[in-house]
This record gives sequence, C-alpha cells and structure tokens, in this order.
Amino acid sequence: MVVVLAGGVGAAKFIEGVVQVVPPAQLTAIVNTGDDFVLHGLQIAPDLDIVTCTLADLIDRQQGWGIAGDTTNCMEWLVRLGGPSWFKLGDRDLAIHLRRTAMRQAGHTLSDIADHFRQVFGVAVHILPMSDDPAPTHILTAAGEVHFETYFVERHAQDDVYGVRLHAAGPARPAPGVLAAIAAAEVVLVAPSNPIVSIGPILALPGVREALKSTTARVVAVSPIVGGVALKGPAVPLLRATGHEVSALGVARAYADFLDGMVIDQVDAALAPAIAALGLRVAVTDTIMRGPGEKAHLATTALALAR
Repeated sequence: MVVVLAGGVGAAKFIEGVVQVVPPAQLTAIVNTGDDFVLHGLQIAPDLDIVTCTLADLIDRQQGWGIAGDTTNCMEWLVRLGGPSWFKLGDRDLAIHLRRTAMRQAGHTLSDIADHFRQVFGVAVHILPMSDDPAPTHILTAAGEVHFETYFVERHAQDDVYGVRLHAAGPARPAPGVLAAIAAAEVVLVAPSNPIVSIGPILALPGVREALKSTTARVVAVSPIVGGVALKGPAVPLLRATGHEVSALGVARAYADFLDGMVIDQVDAALAPAIAALGLRVAVTDTIMRGPGEKAHLATTALALAR
C-alpha cells in the first residue's frame, strides 16, 4: 500500500505517474483541504477536485484545473447579476460544487462526498480529504489576514507576506482513515506540492506528523523547488515568510524529522551532500513532469528510493 500526501496540480500530475507503476487500488491520496472555501454559497474544494478530475481524465490540461471543454454560461450570468468574478467556475464545475454543498447540508461528511465523487468518475485511487472539519489556510499580509485563495487567485499573490495561519493546527482533526492509512502504508510519498500551504496543513493536523515519524513505512518526498524556484504557485514568498530557505535543502530541512529520503532535480545535484547530512537518502533525477513518461519515471525513482 502506498500513501501520497497531496496538494493540487503538481500532486495530481505526480499521482498520474504513481498509478502507472502501482495498482491504483493500492494507492491512497490524502489531500489538502486548507484551500477549501465558500463562494456563491457553494462549498468549493479546489485540491480535492483537481486530484479527482485529473485521475478521471476530466481535467483541463492546459490550466491544470477545471473541466476540459467546460462552458461558463452560469458564471457569466452570476457576474452580470453582481456576483464576484475573480474565481472562474465552469458550468460542470459548478455542478460538482452544487452537489457537494447539497450533500453537506444533508449531513454527509467531506470524506463521504470525496469517495462518492471518485467512484462516480471511475477513479480507483482512494481519495481522502485531510480533514472533515473546516481547516482554512490564511495568509498574513499588509492588507490583513486573507484566505489563501483570496491571496493567490483574487490578489494574484502580489501582497507582501508576513506569515501563514494554518487553522488545521487548531480544532480540526484528521479525517477518518488518514492516520490508519499512514500506519498501514509500506511507502509514504510526499508529492511535489507547496510545502507551506499544500503539505503544511496536512502536517499541522493533530497526530499526522507523529504518525509519519512512527510509521514503519519509508517516507520519501519529491522537492517542489527546482533551482531555487517553484515550478508553480507562490511557494517562494511563502517559504521565505515562514523562515525556510528557498531550495530543495530548505524543503528537506522542513520535512527532516519524519523523512527517510528525498528526490531532487538534477540542477540541484550540488545540494545532495547537504541533504544526505540530514540523515536522508537522496536521488537526483529530472523532476519536471512534461508528459506521462516523465511522470512515471519520477514515481519510479521515488518508490525505488523508498524501497
């Protein structure tokens, strides 16, 4: 059994590689819900939807999010009627959010809904939200404390960042099955997702970091930082704001207390000795996931390092 700690776009691509070398039914994705928020009265779960729709081959590949070939008729009317326009939602996308909201109001948990959606879309990978409780991630900026999606999408990550507030570290609890999946795993892979706002909320949940330290599974991360830059998203300012070095070594240090190994890109090969000095095994390879072959290669490299 293999567990992947996952954010959104980068994690979804990585899992596409993992399922080429591991039977999908033997794979569990524990997905960040710190990005979840309410808009138009609807409960939106960006990372859960990205992972599910990518594995179902429904995703808009050019964007990395949304449904391929979707229309925006409803969104256009919402904006015409005075609704916010900053978070683009396609018509099929809205159907997912409408159904999620109705199921939540009927008493279903986010875990129930995630499992229902993945079965409807024919996804064999087990998909677990990190928590069934609200656990929003907020960014501390000069303009005040804002939800991550407001900072990232509406404000285009242009604000100076002074800190990050992970509500996952508060009263939220891991969803049923999260700690058990980590305990039962043979391998835990940390996807190349933002360490602060994608993986960070999962690690902040009570008991998760301890479960990773105590599991008999080998835990291997893939660095999302290549040559000192993030391939996607605002990892650089968020790492700096939280006191981490913006490098594969900085990510390794952030995870070192529970990690057994790390995969880094070949452009960062010079950092391998310093990462190894943390007590970690290191694999150096091409980590850029351009297509199915590169995704499978990266997954194979991570699994080989673990095993």
